[in-house]
Amino acid sequence: MADAKVIPFDEDRPRRRAPGRRVRAVPEPERRPEVVEPAGPAPSPAGDGWDKRIAGGLAFLRRRITGDYEVDEFGYDKELTDQVLMSLIRPLYDKYFRVEVKGIENIPKEGGALIVANHSGTLPLDGLMMQVAVHDHHPAQRHLRLLAADLVFMLPVVNELARKAGHTLACAEDAQRLLEAGELVGVMPEGFKGIGKPFGDRYKLQRFGRGGFVSTALRAGTPIVPCSIVGAEEIYPMIGNAKTLARLLGIPYFPITPTFPWLGPLGAVPLPTKWTIQFGEPIPTDGYAAEAAEDPMLMFNLTDQVREQIQHTLYKLLVQRRSVFF
Repeated sequence: MADAKVIPFDEDRPRRRAPGRRVRAVPEPERRPEVVEPAGPAPSPAGDGWDKRIAGGLAFLRRRITGDYEVDEFGYDKELTDQVLMSLIRPLYDKYFRVEVKGIENIPKEGGALIVANHSGTLPLDGLMMQVAVHDHHPAQRHLRLLAADLVFMLPVVNELARKAGHTLACAEDAQRLLEAGELVGVMPEGFKGIGKPFGDRYKLQRFGRGGFVSTALRAGTPIVPCSIVGAEEIYPMIGNAKTLARLLGIPYFPITPTFPWLGPLGAVPLPTKWTIQFGEPIPTDGYAAEAAEDPMLMFNLTDQVREQIQHTLYKLLVQRRSVFF
């Protein structure tokens, strides 16, 4: 299979055509006497739709085989994400978790923004659901570039899929480059402390680190959009942690839930909880001086402001929901 072209992230180049493809004018058809044919059955709209799908699928496969597609310097493959990866995640989003989205208008229509969310659920499905929420509900169908932990990029297959979907390492340099290029960047500052916390601590935000995400947003001059996710905490109720086994496997924790590992692979199926994702009002950062990113007190205050806004919204959503599953 041919290699894909790699283009610089911040350079806008027109897409090249596959070798041998040329644009040529189509000659006008020769005018012939009009012949009235007997009326027959109308063509099936469903058939036409399937024809277009098959043609589109074949064209997609041809581009993948010939390498006639583009990725940016981070490995992001927009075509693959839109046509394949999103389609695989969307049934889980729409039918299984039945995600309700609020406050999507708080995400800018264009330009960079840092979306900061709580993290939970034992497995990081919340990040994927947030990515679909932004893409499917935002008027501009914007793409969310998530900052992921090192472990994600050490796992085979997962590493490649994460890169193709537009995600990158959770480091300040990559985040700032994406923000300055006008991208939406998602970060979950709780990290493994949030996703691997016991079920008894659900919806209680863990420490948000040292405010690195605030410093990055200040340097890029982009707004911070708090995001609160309700429903992810209950998909895998973590009632225990096999720490010895986790150390042997080289992972942060080994979850024990009411169904896993007792039911084997069946125990890895998440519970069908009802989710709500709410995006809060953005916190602007472009009014601060350039040296503000080095002010530890400002970092602490802004970090605490974002954390408190997410926590307050979580409590409000929990009071409003009727049931964990409905």
